[in-house]
Amino acid sequence: MILWETIVLAFQALKSNKLRSTLTMLGIAIGIFTVISVMTAVSGVKTRIEDGLNVLGANSYQISKFPLINFSDPRQRFGNRPDIRLRDATRFKELMAEDARVSMAIGRGGRQVFYRDENTNPNVQFIGTDENYLTSYAYEVASGRPISTEDVTFARAVVVIGEDVRKRLFRNQDPLGENIRIDGTSLTVVGVLEPKGSSFGQSLDNRIVAPITRWFSTYGRAGRSITINVQANSAEELDNVMELGIGAMRLVRGLEPEDSNNFDTTTNDSLIKTFDQALNTVAIGAFVISAIALLAAGVGVMNIMLVSVTERTREIGIRKSLGARKVTILIQFLAEAVTLSLFGGVAGILLGIGGGNLAGQLLSAAVVFPVGWATAGLIVCSGIGISFGLYPAWKAASMDPIEALRYE
Repeated sequence: MILWETIVLAFQALKSNKLRSTLTMLGIAIGIFTVISVMTAVSGVKTRIEDGLNVLGANSYQISKFPLINFSDPRQRFGNRPDIRLRDATRFKELMAEDARVSMAIGRGGRQVFYRDENTNPNVQFIGTDENYLTSYAYEVASGRPISTEDVTFARAVVVIGEDVRKRLFRNQDPLGENIRIDGTSLTVVGVLEPKGSSFGQSLDNRIVAPITRWFSTYGRAGRSITINVQANSAEELDNVMELGIGAMRLVRGLEPEDSNNFDTTTNDSLIKTFDQALNTVAIGAFVISAIALLAAGVGVMNIMLVSVTERTREIGIRKSLGARKVTILIQFLAEAVTLSLFGGVAGILLGIGGGNLAGQLLSAAVVFPVGWATAGLIVCSGIGISFGLYPAWKAASMDPIEALRYE
């Protein structure tokens, strides 16, 4: 009962100074909000990355002229590398035929596709590829057929369209056998892809796929580099296939043993690691900012508690003269400090989770509730209340009752 009465007295003291208590809690809420909102957004983005980076296909890696993910200007660092040309990709595919499935692709975004009086928005991705592309990237053909080896060999004017393109151009009819136009090229629809959804906010269905040889007939070969996808038969074979692929590409490029690679290799794991490094940098920045804010908030807690002790000196003297023990006074003022910190922390956590998920939605991230970070936030707030409230509470508990009663 004594402990409960002490806690009730602590709440009443806070309630009697609403504005001062609110401002102190606001300082703590801001510090907690900073770190919780950032970590919520980071957690959501990480979840989305781990799900979305499977676009490379299972057990596979890519070989390209430029890194797939680069936070500086890649043309300044890698622009002098030679393009991966069609004959290079074809030769590489021949060398790796017995060890892995190899597909090649090159694309242009922002294309507009026409069919009679209908047209898409200028945001379609036009991909030139080979017969292995759809299998490597786990696409299924809903109707018709995929791109074949003969289509690539003879540069046939055929195309497989995504579901978004089909719905836009062929609302109430079968698209198979119909001719569409893109950048002055007429292509016959031979297949429609199953819906695949989106990755990082970009639709994987708003695309059309044609033989890579036909794609080059449309846009030419100058200044265009192909991306190669290499898929191992299993995850256990991936490392070995990757070593074989690097050796095969060095052979195709004519590199000497002492020459460094003039191409990049990328796996799902390396992409996730790159993103994690960038996100961890953001998280560290959030920690630094929130630590400064929480330190300032802790000083505010200590200040308000010292003021409270001074204002209630006579009350403390009366309670001690009536038999209140030193530990009871200590617990009462510590309870006030911890309550201030926890209320501010809870407000900061709720606002941080809401703000973090809102920011994550703008980045097409998953909605998450970071239980671990929320728990850590409450523990930190309790620690702030105890650490910065201990001295004022000790000062109140150590007062001489006679001197306290004479205080005006």
